Amino acid sequence: MLRPAAEADLPFLSRLYASTRMEELAVTAWTEAQKSTFLDMQFQAQHAHYHKHYPEADWLVVEHAGQDIGRLYIERWPSQHRIIDIAFLPAHRRKGYGSALLRDLIDEAWLAGKSASIHVEKNNPARRLYARLGFAIVEDKGVYDLMACAPLVDP
Repeated sequence: MLRPAAEADLPFLSRLYASTRMEELAVTAWTEAQKSTFLDMQFQAQHAHYHKHYPEADWLVVEHAGQDIGRLYIERWPSQHRIIDIAFLPAHRRKGYGSALLRDLIDEAWLAGKSASIHVEKNNPARRLYARLGFAIVEDKGVYDLMACAPLVDP
């Protein structure tokens, strides 16, 4: 289930963001306090960036069995549906929730005659999932690739 994110969700969203960065920070010599400060600053910067550059986006919290388990940020443009961010807490990854949600987003975009697109870091393991769902690289953006899943065209 999806619901609009509210101000009260910021602590959850910050914790979720931090969970997506734990692996890369595990190799640093930083203290837990330093990691926490860094992650909070990064979350605030990302949050501000997303809101500035995607002013018409839907900011959604993913719920399952009454628990907040993830987030989906999406902006629907005239030409495409841009998935800004999708993430789940570690305990809810690789359970099929992301695949199901992405399939729904692809279907929604295709029914509107649009593609679904997302920027994906080159080392993100989720790239395999996107490829399985039909996303292909359409533009190299340096650290990221823009991947899109275009609607099928009838012959």
